[in-house]
Amino acid sequence: QVQLVESGGGSVQAGGSLRLSCAVSGLTFDRYNMGWFRQAPGKEREFVAAINWSGSIVDQADSVKGRFTISRNNPKNTVYLQMNSLKPEDTAVYYCAADAGLMATRMANEYDYWGQGTQVTVSS
Repeated sequence: QVQLVESGGGSVQAGGSLRLSCAVSGLTFDRYNMGWFRQAPGKEREFVAAINWSGSIVDQADSVKGRFTISRNNPKNTVYLQMNSLKPEDTAVYYCAADAGLMATRMANEYDYWGQGTQVTVSS
């Protein structure tokens, strides 16, 4: 059974930092590209960042460039999202997802597995 379990969310003041983790089990982790998405209340799920299977290629949404960093540790079957300089508009539920495609993608519908999400709340 495939499981993706996010952790590290919480409440923080604007300008603060959080590090999200996503522990993956039930699949061959280093054969999957990984992504982070987020969904704020009343809004559609949006792409945040993605990383390819080896960690050599990353992609980030313009809204988080220079503030968020995606990384992975294949021996630990874990993907991370380091979030710095947080803003109130970063408030959302953050989801990690796994994709068996050839390249890391921004398209949510191309991801095969999803976690349950972790809440991030940034206050001004």
